[in-house]
Amino acid sequence: MSDVPEGLYYTKEHEWMRVEGDTVTIGITDHAQDMLTDIVYIELPEEGDEVDDMGEFAVVESVKSASPIFAPLAGTITAVNLDLEDTPELMNSSPYGDGWIVKMTLNEPGAVANLMDAAAYKAEIGE
Repeated sequence: MSDVPEGLYYTKEHEWMRVEGDTVTIGITDHAQDMLTDIVYIELPEEGDEVDDMGEFAVVESVKSASPIFAPLAGTITAVNLDLEDTPELMNSSPYGDGWIVKMTLNEPGAVANLMDAAAYKAEIGE
């Protein structure tokens, strides 16, 4: 079974979002990293990039495939996890911790209410 922590928001595309004040941290879920298998590379965005609702902001490559990563909500990227350039496998070993991808300021912070909670995401992935 996948690790699906409470207190985060989730998307059908298997991204998670942690809200911390007016900043959100985004990464891929444990379920996503398990489906991708060994992650070998990530194409990261730049700080200051603007992204739209469900706009692609990164691409993760694994030994199995390349997969786009989408911003759950529109906003501005305020931090990028540059550790992933040298150790992309952090997304496998610590998807909710050291494997985070970006931090953003949302255009509409209240829109997080439209995302799934842990129970809804578990139902989405059949767990």
